[in-house]
Amino acid sequence: MANQANRTAQGSVTGSGDGTATGDGARTIKPPGFFEGESMTRRRLFTGGAMALGGIATAAIALPAIGFLIGPIFDEEKVTFQDVGAPTDFVPNNYVPRTVTVSSGVGEAGKTTVYLREGNPQLPGERRGEYIAISTRCAHLGCPVRWIDASDRFVCPCHGGVYDFQGKVAGGPPVRPLDRFVTRVQNGQVQIGQRYSVNSQLKRYSPRDPGEKLDGLWQYLWPKRPSVPSP
Repeated sequence: MANQANRTAQGSVTGSGDGTATGDGARTIKPPGFFEGESMTRRRLFTGGAMALGGIATAAIALPAIGFLIGPIFDEEKVTFQDVGAPTDFVPNNYVPRTVTVSSGVGEAGKTTVYLREGNPQLPGERRGEYIAISTRCAHLGCPVRWIDASDRFVCPCHGGVYDFQGKVAGGPPVRPLDRFVTRVQNGQVQIGQRYSVNSQLKRYSPRDPGEKLDGLWQYLWPKRPSVPSP
């Protein structure tokens, strides 16, 4: 019995922190270089350093790539005005086509046709002395539309889109009226500036792509781009 009690007492000895013994009598092996009160081992230091270097390398690759992708979104477009003719060249009851540059530096590919007329006081929201510039890009899929003088309609031959005299949708699949351009008269010339979109009440919005609706809650589904100036 005395021998058993002695063995029990010896097994209850706890370690003193120097790695000599534990509660069950076995020795605890400490890593090389360990000293009492140490808060970080060399292994932990090297592991943390390797992870930090990996994070720096990842950031060095990822951040420039992200900046390359989203940078152009915040690069605001420059607004320029182009002469399209004298005020006497345009009448309120018919459109006159003009060719303008909408994307510089790409030659003929950056040009488009714009239909212009003087404002007609007999139409809602228009007045004499202002000028209406209608885009030829269909609001359905972007196909070019034509002004048909005999029917007083803009017609898209690709998918059957039809627009009335003011560019509002009269038939077919387009989701909104034809886009317009800002106009002004300066130095005896009618000038056009940036393009803008309109809803069914011809309220101005920043330019949207074809197929994007602007009536009701749809206008919030395709918000304004940060790079596009307000019309």
